[in-house]
This record gives sequence, C-alpha cells and structure tokens, in this order.
Amino acid sequence: MAGGPTATSDFDPARFFAARSDGHGRRLGIEYHDHGADWAELALPYKPDQIGDPERGVIASGPILTLMDMATSISAWLKRGMFAPQATLDLRIDYLRPATPHRTVIGRGECYRVTRSIAFVRGQAHDGDPDDPLAHVAGTFMLLDMPA
Repeated sequence: MAGGPTATSDFDPARFFAARSDGHGRRLGIEYHDHGADWAELALPYKPDQIGDPERGVIASGPILTLMDMATSISAWLKRGMFAPQATLDLRIDYLRPATPHRTVIGRGECYRVTRSIAFVRGQAHDGDPDDPLAHVAGTFMLLDMPA
C-alpha cells in the first residue's frame, strides 16, 4: 500500500516526518519510506559518520536500533489510528549480519496487536533484499493515554 492516511487512521507518517524539525532520528538521517494500516517502513541512508567498523565500512548497530524503534513505534500509531504518547517497554533486536557498506537500510515495523495498555510489535531491517534481513526485532510499547 502506498503512503498516505488509511481509511481507519488520521495519522500520516509522511506528514509527520516532513514536519519534524530536529531530534535523534533527523540527526541520523532517517526518512519516511512507506506504510500501511499497521506497518511502517523507514530508510536509514548510508552516512560515513555512522560507521561502526571503519575497516569494513559497516554501519554501527545504534542507528539501526533507532531506525527499528521508530518504525515499530510508528506502526503502533498507525494501528491505533492516532498519534498518542507511548513508551518503549522492551525492544529486542537480533542482528543476523552486518549491513552492506554504502547501502541504505530499510526498517519495517509492524504492530500486530494492541490491548488496553500495550502495543505489540515486530519487524526487520534489510539493505535491499527483504529475504536477506540484517536484523529482526520484537517489542512492546506502553500506551500512555490509557483511560484512568
């Protein structure tokens, strides 16, 4: 599904990214890529200042973790149909291989269940081939706008 608000959501991640002025994700260069009703894809372009292994030119793990935290967080807003306060309770990341130097990393997050107080997410990062991921994530977000 192409970007833009869904029939059930007033939250538009493309507009969200266009409107932001600063912050950690912007400093890293994370960009909007695509989304659906319960998933979001973000892009982390290769930048020399993000290299964690200068000898091999591999992006450090921190920017990839930030990418996946943002992609899964946005997927929860999409699933809920709104931008609302939430906090990352747990985000486990399993690195399967290093990112390929000079390639953009795509992070896809999916929110597969929302309860009254928790959003459950999963996702993967790849650098060109979704069938050859470089990381998998699974996590939970605490919904801070819960009714009293």
